Amino acid sequence: MRIAIITPALLGLVLAGCGPKELALPADPVDRAATCGVVAAAVARAGTTNIAAPLPFEQQGRIMHYAMLAASEGKAFDTSRAAAVVDRMPQLEGAITGGKWQGLKGACAEAFPATQGVDAVTLPADPLQAQTGCYAMSMFLTKALGAQNAAYSGELGAYGGMNRGLDPKIGAGLVARGIKSDSDAASTLRAEALARMVKLGPPMTVMNACLEKFGPKA
Repeated sequence: MRIAIITPALLGLVLAGCGPKELALPADPVDRAATCGVVAAAVARAGTTNIAAPLPFEQQGRIMHYAMLAASEGKAFDTSRAAAVVDRMPQLEGAITGGKWQGLKGACAEAFPATQGVDAVTLPADPLQAQTGCYAMSMFLTKALGAQNAAYSGELGAYGGMNRGLDPKIGAGLVARGIKSDSDAASTLRAEALARMVKLGPPMTVMNACLEKFGPKA
């Protein structure tokens, strides 16, 4: 499934002429995550002088994290829900950035505590869970940010190198548990592993831990 890309044009701040309105987080979980994604983008763009330039890779991950968390509310990652959040962001963006969006930063931090910065994360102790989670998260981010591959080629290339090393390890782990790689059981394992990884912290912080443990230089 193709996931909408968060582009600089989409995330440019729409400055209100006057009288910005007070804002509150929506009750709907998709709208709530989308709102916080827009706020994260507004925070990132507020610190730039060129709104047409791609955001730093880590900031793109922080924006995407809200969609990923919404997709991980259950035991397994729901890709369609992540896509729904991303699709909703441009629909809400104008009303949010035209209002007092700065007041939502605290509410978003409270609603999505996993988005708050941490220096490091601890990967799952189970090797297959950690390997599968790292692989699945890297694939999701690569698909989500792939259209901007020129800007993020270094980071995405490192993910690809890690995955090539993980392929045989994950395959062997599945065989050891009597799971076929193309089975529903394998798909469920991947979705559940990704949901766990998403909840550990900001995506690029998690991926740094993955690269340290499973990357080509590990």
